[in-house]
Amino acid sequence: MMKSDSIWKHLGLAFALALVFYVGFFYGVEHLRRRRGPWEVTFTTNASGRPVVAVGQPALQIPTIELVFPAQTNAPLPGPQTVRFDQPATQAIPFGMVKFLDTTVLPGTVTLDLFGHEIEFLPRTLIIDKHEHPWRPARTITLTNTPGPPAPAAPSP
Repeated sequence: MMKSDSIWKHLGLAFALALVFYVGFFYGVEHLRRRRGPWEVTFTTNASGRPVVAVGQPALQIPTIELVFPAQTNAPLPGPQTVRFDQPATQAIPFGMVKFLDTTVLPGTVTLDLFGHEIEFLPRTLIIDKHEHPWRPARTITLTNTPGPPAPAAPSP
């Protein structure tokens, strides 16, 4: 009978150790995956009712950049609406639609279709209508009605 008790103790100890290592590894990977946080995108309208999108990523020190759509009019939003892209499910956004979302390792990649313009947020660069724009501080980019290269960026006051 002594051998049977010894086997159960060994199996119980092996199970407990495997469980501890699994839980520790799982939460360690989750921490590494989420530690930099998601893209934060704020949708609003300016005083003349034109849509404005502000995007930033504080953990990577990516400054907030505003995208302005002067040729579009929207019903004024009741206030700024901030969307954090931290879940793999696409979310409803105030205007436009989410075309692609990869949140495997945050901040990941977010691609939006806003008024016919394809806007893609990557940690290394901002892509607007297939043209790369480096992340630079205090910047406003004006997008015309026709998708294509955006108007030159003007520094914000």
